[in-house]
Amino acid sequence: MRPILMKGHERPLTFLKYNRDGDLLFSCAKDHNPTVWYADNGERLGTYRGHNGAVWCCDVSRDSGRLITGSADQTAKLWNVQTVITTDPFMELTSAIHVKRIAKDPADQTGDSLLVIKGPHGRINRAIWGPLNKTIISAGEDSVIRIWDSETGKLLKESDKESGHKKAITSLAKSADGTHFITGSLDKSAKIWDSRTLSLIKTYVTERPVNAVAMSPLLDHVVLGGGQDASSVTTTDHRAGKFEAKFYDKILQEEIGGVKGHFGPINALAFNPDGKSFSSGGEDGYVRLHHFDADYFNIKI
Repeated sequence: MRPILMKGHERPLTFLKYNRDGDLLFSCAKDHNPTVWYADNGERLGTYRGHNGAVWCCDVSRDSGRLITGSADQTAKLWNVQTVITTDPFMELTSAIHVKRIAKDPADQTGDSLLVIKGPHGRINRAIWGPLNKTIISAGEDSVIRIWDSETGKLLKESDKESGHKKAITSLAKSADGTHFITGSLDKSAKIWDSRTLSLIKTYVTERPVNAVAMSPLLDHVVLGGGQDASSVTTTDHRAGKFEAKFYDKILQEEIGGVKGHFGPINALAFNPDGKSFSSGGEDGYVRLHHFDADYFNIKI
């Protein structure tokens, strides 16, 4: 499996997201400029310029027409994917979840929030929609996962302190069918949870902080990425830093393989919706696009 190296960012990667069709890959980094690539050959299509801070995350609409990005400049921006032009900045409050309505016509877009959810202490690193968009699932620095009612903002459930993470949660990704989701934490573990009940299903223990998680939409595989803290990376080489994407059997919780290549911690992971390729983004500023070889689909434990 030869990766395609995609060099377009000048600073560490923070987030990766495929569109629903799997033909486009969006990358976010600390260099302020979200970028879109062809997911097949890694060709860069364009960059979205407008943020004045690190871009932490993004999402793309089902029809691939709109992109939304969240940044350290305390704004979220809505973009037209095709024209690579910013339409509206909004969300100038910190440590809260803001629910926005996205207008069909960009000219009608406003910055008003339909709902603002406050409460968690510390930064909220990730928030996703729960089943049927009736709930919002959030996680962050306080190591607690919360499920909120997306209509009222009422707190419905919190993760159990005994079975939950012990340090900050860095990443959160849901399964293709939305029934469960996976979290990664600085406590050197990843956990799978039920999206409705918030009951713990599986735990994957590793030997380094987990910065990024993803689940295969095709096979029962989980991939984890991370490495030692960025501040101490220069004191060691890439072997000691454990900068590889590690694959685990989702059911048996056993490690089944790894993909090396980054020269710094892995901060972002994403599977193509067809399950035949995945991409990783690192502190080294590279996106690595991996198309699986045929023998990957026949791995046996």
